[in-house]
Amino acid sequence: MNDKKITVIGAGLAGCEAAWQIAKAGLDVELWEMKPQKFTPAHKYNGFAELVCSNSLKASRINSAAGLLKEEMRRLGSLTVPCAEETAVPAGGALAVDREKFSDLVTEKIVSNPHITVKCGEISEIPDGNVIIATGPLTGGRLAENIEKLCGGYLSFHDAAAPIVTYESLNKEKIFFAARYGRGDDDYINCPFTKEEYTGFWQELKNAESAPLHDFDKSAKGDDFTVYEGCMPIEVLAKRGEETMRYGAMKPVGLSDPVTGKRPYAVVQLRKENSLGTLYNIVGFQTNLKFSEQKRVFSMIPGLENAEFVRYGVMHRNSFINSPKVLNGDFSLRTRPNLFFAGQITGVEGYMESAASGIMAGLNMARRLSGRDTLVLPGETMTGALARYISDESVENFQPMGANMGILPDLDVRIKDKQERYQVIADRAVDSLQLIVYSLK
Repeated sequence: MNDKKITVIGAGLAGCEAAWQIAKAGLDVELWEMKPQKFTPAHKYNGFAELVCSNSLKASRINSAAGLLKEEMRRLGSLTVPCAEETAVPAGGALAVDREKFSDLVTEKIVSNPHITVKCGEISEIPDGNVIIATGPLTGGRLAENIEKLCGGYLSFHDAAAPIVTYESLNKEKIFFAARYGRGDDDYINCPFTKEEYTGFWQELKNAESAPLHDFDKSAKGDDFTVYEGCMPIEVLAKRGEETMRYGAMKPVGLSDPVTGKRPYAVVQLRKENSLGTLYNIVGFQTNLKFSEQKRVFSMIPGLENAEFVRYGVMHRNSFINSPKVLNGDFSLRTRPNLFFAGQITGVEGYMESAASGIMAGLNMARRLSGRDTLVLPGETMTGALARYISDESVENFQPMGANMGILPDLDVRIKDKQERYQVIADRAVDSLQLIVYSLK
């Protein structure tokens, strides 16, 4: 057996980042991807690093959790962050991408790297030797069974994607462009509701018919499932009470309707889906409603009366291992140090969080094979805090965790202003990480 052979399974964001880090270290790696021979129920595009939910990678400013994470990734030599910036579409203060251009660029860089050999095919058995499993939240078949045996079981939740409509089909007399609180450019389309319009919409939404779950989406018992709070279907929110959406996806705070000069009673926002601006997704409207019900109910949104839906919302299964019981902070398996996991299967939640875990898994695989200690970033960094959370043995009821300021340690001094406090936290993280980056050179 070749002790230096490295296998990465899965060419999503995490797998691509892992392979990229290994290649940067001058080591050869095989990257296995089952597309286009086989697709999961959520994937449609042939390219690597396919984004299947939102096209937003969240906030760009460094004094936000998402922005800080991306800055850390950039300093660690990320592949996906510069690719995202190169294929970005306008989204105010967020980094959103043209999905196909982003995937194409990542794919091009991976296949042209001389240290990366791309293999097409489905892996069903966990290979011996040096392996990174980055197969994503829809890992299935015999591979899933083998992972389950190795890791002692799965936890599952459900994820939902929002519909996409064409800009041309929107009623321009009822919508307006604006950024909340005037921050950034006016990149979001806003659909304002009166109280009467909102009440009627809420009534229809909460009573709308959901689509039946596929077998692969059901829980192990075949009945109830758990919905992840960070990607809650809009109809589930509606059933929690009449005002729930007005404090969530339909919050009107920070917006003023130019027609009335007043704040709308509620608002639905649309975000640009592609660089041409021909497609928009309905922000926060992840859903599992039947397609016919989506068309009927979402057409009640002011400005969407005649909307053309190019993709309806869907719900799909997300599965993840009980990482606090089986993974080290460097993303390696405690019982098999040369087997690493990366991506959402570890319980990190979000595109960039998955990619960041791939960076660390790839970096640590390369370090281990070079005879160096693996690396767990300081808890003051967002990447390090996420790694520590998913490997914290004291966590009993493990649930996915995305980047947020709450998982970072408190400051030694109390700063009242939130933005100022977050900036100091971000500066601390960057300073802490930079010492590590210097040591890696």
